[in-house]
Order: sequence, then C-alpha cells, then structure tokens
Amino acid sequence: MTKNYSDVIVHIDETLPPDQLKTLEDHIYRIGGVMTAYNRDDRPHCILVTYDPERVKAHDILVKVRTEGVHAELVGL
Repeated sequence: MTKNYSDVIVHIDETLPPDQLKTLEDHIYRIGGVMTAYNRDDRPHCILVTYDPERVKAHDILVKVRTEGVHAELVGL
C-alpha cells in the first residue's frame, strides 16, 4: 500500500537566530506523522514540512509552531 504524503511550508514572520530555528525544526519533526522538517539557509523564514495527512493535519503543525511563540502561517505547495 502506498502512502500519500503532503508538503507544506511554514512561513515564519520573525527572523529567528539559527539555534532557535533548528530547535523549531526539531520540535516540528517530533510531531507524530511528520516525516521531514527542514530549513534551507538561503530561506530563513521558511520550513518545509513533509507529513502524513492521515496522521496529522497541517493546522496542527501550525499550532505547534505558534505554541513556541513564533508568528507564522502555512503556505501550501
């Protein structure tokens, strides 16, 4: 059985220091159903997240980011 994964970009409004950005990536990655969460250095306001929509909703990912005190919104792919 094949899995259908989805991608979403979390656009962060603030400029976060690299260590805080890495911590945020790690916290997103630990959400059940998230397969990847990473930021490219040339796009410091974006974290690309690949997730299993049967296990987690994109809105839940955004809620996690916001509970970290970060202002952000989702950008679909």
